[in-house]
This record gives sequence, C-alpha cells and structure tokens, in this order.
Amino acid sequence: MSISKEVKRITTHTLQEMKDHGEPIAMLTAYDFSMARIIDEAGIDVILVGDSASNVMAGHETTLPITLDQMIYHASSVVRAAKKSLVVVDLPFGTYQGDSKKALNSAIRIMKESGAHAVKLEGGVQIIDSVKRILKAGIPVMGHLGLIPQSIYKFGTYTVRAKEEMESKQLKEDALALEKAGVFAIVVEKIPAKLAAEVSKSLRIPTIGIGGGNQTDGQVLVTHDMIGITKDFHPRFLRRYLELYNEMKGAFERYITDVKSRDFPSNKEQY
Repeated sequence: MSISKEVKRITTHTLQEMKDHGEPIAMLTAYDFSMARIIDEAGIDVILVGDSASNVMAGHETTLPITLDQMIYHASSVVRAAKKSLVVVDLPFGTYQGDSKKALNSAIRIMKESGAHAVKLEGGVQIIDSVKRILKAGIPVMGHLGLIPQSIYKFGTYTVRAKEEMESKQLKEDALALEKAGVFAIVVEKIPAKLAAEVSKSLRIPTIGIGGGNQTDGQVLVTHDMIGITKDFHPRFLRRYLELYNEMKGAFERYITDVKSRDFPSNKEQY
C-alpha cells in the first residue's frame, strides 16, 4: 500500500533559509485555479497574484484599474489550487497609499477572504507607515522597488529605473527601510544588474528580481509572458519558454475547421 507523502508548505521562513543557503527562489504569477494548480504542481516556490491581472486578464493598459474585490476573487481561486507554494497578493492601487488604516483594512480583507499567505506593496519610505501597520497585525509583507507599475503616470515610462546616482541611492535607502520595518522579501524590478546585486548583498532578507540580473536571490516573471500567451510584449528580461499564442490559435482554427466540415464529432465521439 502506498502512503501519500505530506506536502510541506513554503513559508516566509523557508524563503529566508533559501537565501541563507544560496538557493535561488522561483516565483511566477497566477490568477486562476487551473493555471495555479499546474504551477504549484511544477514545484514553484512562490505564486504571486499580481495586479498584472489588470493587464493580462482584463485587458487594461495599466495595473491601476483593478479593484480590491477583483484581487480577492483572483487570490481566492489561486489559493484553492496551491498546496505547496507561498501565495502572495498585490494590494492594488489606491488601497494603501497615504492611509495606513486603509492599508491595514485592505490587507486584512485579502488575508481573511482569500486565504492568502502574504501581501505585496509597491514603494519605499513613502509607504513605510502602511507597511509597519500591516506587519503589526501579523500579516507578512513583501516589498517592491525599482519600476513600480502603479506609479507609471508619475514616471511616464516603463524604462529602467535607478540608473542615476540619486535614484540609486534612494532605492538602497528604501530597501534598508523596508527590511528594518520587517518585510520578508523585496521585488526589485527593471533596475541595473549591478545595483540589484549590491542591494541583494546588503540585505539579510531575500530579493526577487524581474529585470534585475542574475545576482538577486530569486526571479519572478508574469506567467502569461513567459509561456507566450501575451505575444506583443518583448522586454529584454523576458525569456519565453513556450509560444502558446500561436499554438492555441492553431488549435482553435483546427477545431473550427473540423466543426464546419462536420468532421467533429466523429462516430467515436458521440453517444
């Protein structure tokens, strides 16, 4: 008789141990049950329910329109599928900036209503009060520095951040402030690889890079980008592991042809 082996959940403590032992952390996004189940069974360490759902699931130009209720819906779907992975959920734009009480209430809703394991906030010292208030409630927080998509209209571009000395210095200060506040990890997006390496070495906690070179403590990509469902997105940091847009389109075209020609269903495919 075979005995099923209990799956051990990845935790924030696990991620810290991975950094301490030099084991890179693998992280991908998911927004629905089916995709999250595949990613979790593949052995991913962290699933991010990103506000990138605003782009890839809803078709918006930016991440700004997605609401807290929508993030909770996506997160709930992912949590039901994830047996091993740590599930982190983005707090969407407008739910934490400038109001630490609102930030706490938003984080509590995500944790209670979705069953997720942590939340992620974009920004450094300017949102530190929100970070601290959420952490005081016992909710794990992941930070996010560098290119912060929720501030796209402030920056006006998705180009590489922190190339200039002043912004580079600020990013380092933000990273240290977030670590001191108690975040368990920080995503660094689209910054020079040298800076990402410096920040990673200066911090006790893990860094997760997206467009930050290979010296961060882990990597994250948007799943729809790396498997080629979003065909028109080609940043330098993206490696495509599949080209599903074309493969899926071809499958749909073959199905249409089979239906139109009455080839489907065949005698074996009916009752």
